[in-house]
Amino acid sequence: MSLATTYRISEPRPWRWPSLARARWLSPVLLLALWELGARTGVVPPRVLAAPSTVLETFWSLTVSGELPRNLLVSLARAGAGLGVALVLATTLGLISGLSRWGETLVDPLMQIKRTIPVLALTPLFIVWFGIGETPKILLITVSATFPLYLNLFAGIRGVDVRLVEAARSFGLSGWSLVREVILPGALPSFFVGLRYALGVAVLVLVISEQINAQAGLGYLVNNARDFMRTDIIVVCLVVYALLGLGADALVRTLERKALAWRPSLVEQ
Repeated sequence: MSLATTYRISEPRPWRWPSLARARWLSPVLLLALWELGARTGVVPPRVLAAPSTVLETFWSLTVSGELPRNLLVSLARAGAGLGVALVLATTLGLISGLSRWGETLVDPLMQIKRTIPVLALTPLFIVWFGIGETPKILLITVSATFPLYLNLFAGIRGVDVRLVEAARSFGLSGWSLVREVILPGALPSFFVGLRYALGVAVLVLVISEQINAQAGLGYLVNNARDFMRTDIIVVCLVVYALLGLGADALVRTLERKALAWRPSLVEQ
């Protein structure tokens, strides 16, 4: 028996392009490297944009001191309160408008009028009405998140297959039982699309609303950092805002997979 048969001589494998999953990280890593290099060499001054390493150090110090978690909880409370009110309001109006022609006639024109009014244009009016406390901040989030939820729920209800409704009625379902067992499950896919969109809009409006004389929250940190030209703190807060949006979207996607496990999917999870 020769050595060639006993030990297999491994030949060098040809180089291959990285997989798509790994390649997606190339451009962000390259951007961070160029950013760090520009900050270290002075091409990008600290007053313009802090280096990624400085941002990471600031993030750690704000977290350890408790300043970032404390203000983050305040921002989460605002976003949660606004989304909670929007969820109740949009679901109620969506059911009224989606299940009845008279409901659509009464509700939908008002919602379409609201859609055409920019949320930012309501900010001065809300300050006049409700002052500069927590109320205008929460209401801005509520107003911005209501329409995406309403519109997608309305479309989902109207998109339910009529044959399913007729089959359910033939089995004796009617009224609220029909809505609960057939119509709402059929409208859930559209509702989750609206919820994902509403969460993204809520995070964007949270950034704006926290500029209204905030005494706590991520916007409060941004305002203070702007006064002292601390770009590292501003970038930290921007990253936290982005993570909030990604985390909220991931949470809704998880809920969607569990709630719609019965639905066949074109793409494997």
